[in-house]
Amino acid sequence: EVQLVESGGGLVQAGGSLRLSCAASGFTFDDYAIGWFRQAPGKEREGVSCISSSDGSTYYADSVKGRFTISSDNAKNTVYLQMNSLKPEDTAVYYCAANERGVTSGSASLYDYWGQGTQVTVSS
Repeated sequence: EVQLVESGGGLVQAGGSLRLSCAASGFTFDDYAIGWFRQAPGKEREGVSCISSSDGSTYYADSVKGRFTISSDNAKNTVYLQMNSLKPEDTAVYYCAANERGVTSGSASLYDYWGQGTQVTVSS
């Protein structure tokens, strides 16, 4: 059974940092790309960042470039999203997702499996 479990969300003040983790199981981690998406109330789901587990290539949305860093620990089947200089507009539920094509993309339609999400709230 494929499972993606997010952790690390919480409440932080603007300018602060959080690190999200996505623990994956039930599939061959090295063959997949893992992405982070977010959805704020009343807004569409947005692709934030993605990493290919096979070659380490990455994707970042323009809104987070220079502030967020994605990384992968293949030995632990875990992907991290380090979020620095957080802004109130980063407030959302953050989801991790996996696509078996191994494509680094911010398009949600390419992803096959999804986690349940973790809330990130940034106060001003």
